[in-house]
Amino acid sequence: MKRNILSITVLISSLLLCSCKYQANNKNVQKDVRLGDTYVYGVHPDSAARQSKITYTPNPDLEKRTNALRDKMFGAGSINEGN
Repeated sequence: MKRNILSITVLISSLLLCSCKYQANNKNVQKDVRLGDTYVYGVHPDSAARQSKITYTPNPDLEKRTNALRDKMFGAGSINEGN
Protein backbone atom coordinates (compact mmCIF):
# COMPACT_ATOMS: atom_id res chain seq x y z
CA MET A 1 0.00 0.00 0.00
CA LYS A 2 2.81 2.39 0.87
CA ARG A 3 4.49 1.55 -2.39
CA ASN A 4 1.36 2.44 -4.39
CA ILE A 5 0.98 5.76 -2.60
CA LEU A 6 4.66 6.53 -3.13
CA SER A 7 4.53 5.66 -6.83
CA ILE A 8 1.36 7.75 -7.36
CA THR A 9 2.97 10.67 -5.53
CA VAL A 10 6.10 10.43 -7.66
CA LEU A 11 4.02 10.21 -10.83
CA ILE A 12 1.89 13.22 -9.96
CA SER A 13 4.86 15.32 -8.88
CA SER A 14 6.78 14.47 -12.07
CA LEU A 15 3.77 15.46 -14.19
CA LEU A 16 3.47 18.73 -12.33
CA LEU A 17 7.16 19.48 -12.81
CA CYS A 18 7.00 18.62 -16.49
CA SER A 19 4.13 21.02 -17.07
CA CYS A 20 6.14 24.02 -15.84
CA LYS A 21 7.79 24.57 -19.21
CA TYR A 22 4.79 23.51 -21.28
CA GLN A 23 4.00 26.99 -22.65
CA ALA A 24 7.61 27.55 -23.69
CA ASN A 25 7.24 24.75 -26.23
CA ASN A 26 3.62 25.50 -27.13
CA LYS A 27 4.13 27.56 -30.28
CA ASN A 28 3.75 27.03 -33.95
CA VAL A 29 6.33 28.86 -36.02
CA GLN A 30 5.02 29.41 -39.52
CA LYS A 31 6.19 31.31 -42.56
CA ASP A 32 4.27 34.57 -42.94
CA VAL A 33 2.90 34.52 -46.47
CA ARG A 34 1.85 38.18 -46.25
CA LEU A 35 5.17 39.50 -44.97
CA GLY A 36 5.80 42.93 -46.48
CA ASP A 37 2.20 43.29 -47.69
CA THR A 38 1.25 46.95 -47.17
CA TYR A 39 -2.45 46.10 -47.40
CA VAL A 40 -2.20 43.96 -44.26
CA TYR A 41 0.67 45.51 -42.29
CA GLY A 42 0.89 49.06 -43.65
CA VAL A 43 3.92 50.83 -45.07
CA HIS A 44 5.65 51.10 -41.67
CA PRO A 45 5.32 49.06 -38.45
CA ASP A 46 3.83 52.10 -36.68
CA SER A 47 1.35 52.97 -39.44
CA ALA A 48 -2.15 51.65 -39.92
CA ALA A 49 -2.82 49.06 -42.59
CA ARG A 50 -4.73 50.03 -45.71
CA GLN A 51 -7.47 47.52 -44.93
CA SER A 52 -8.25 49.30 -41.66
CA LYS A 53 -8.83 52.58 -43.50
CA ILE A 54 -11.87 51.23 -45.37
CA THR A 55 -15.00 53.17 -44.47
CA TYR A 56 -18.56 52.12 -45.12
CA THR A 57 -21.66 54.24 -45.62
CA PRO A 58 -23.70 54.39 -42.41
CA ASN A 59 -26.93 52.45 -42.34
CA PRO A 60 -29.47 53.88 -39.82
CA ASP A 61 -31.36 50.59 -39.65
CA LEU A 62 -28.24 48.80 -38.45
CA GLU A 63 -27.63 51.52 -35.87
CA LYS A 64 -31.12 50.99 -34.42
CA ARG A 65 -30.60 47.24 -34.34
CA THR A 66 -27.19 47.63 -32.71
CA ASN A 67 -28.58 49.91 -30.02
CA ALA A 68 -31.47 47.52 -29.35
CA LEU A 69 -29.05 44.62 -28.91
CA ARG A 70 -26.77 46.73 -26.71
CA ASP A 71 -29.72 47.67 -24.48
CA LYS A 72 -30.82 44.05 -24.30
CA MET A 73 -27.37 42.78 -23.34
CA PHE A 74 -26.05 45.56 -21.13
CA GLY A 75 -29.11 47.46 -19.99
CA ALA A 76 -30.29 50.88 -21.02
CA GLY A 77 -27.21 52.68 -19.67
CA SER A 78 -24.67 54.50 -21.74
CA ILE A 79 -21.77 52.57 -23.22
CA ASN A 80 -19.43 55.34 -22.05
CA GLU A 81 -20.32 54.97 -18.36
CA GLY A 82 -17.53 52.46 -17.72
CA ASN A 83 -17.46 50.29 -14.63
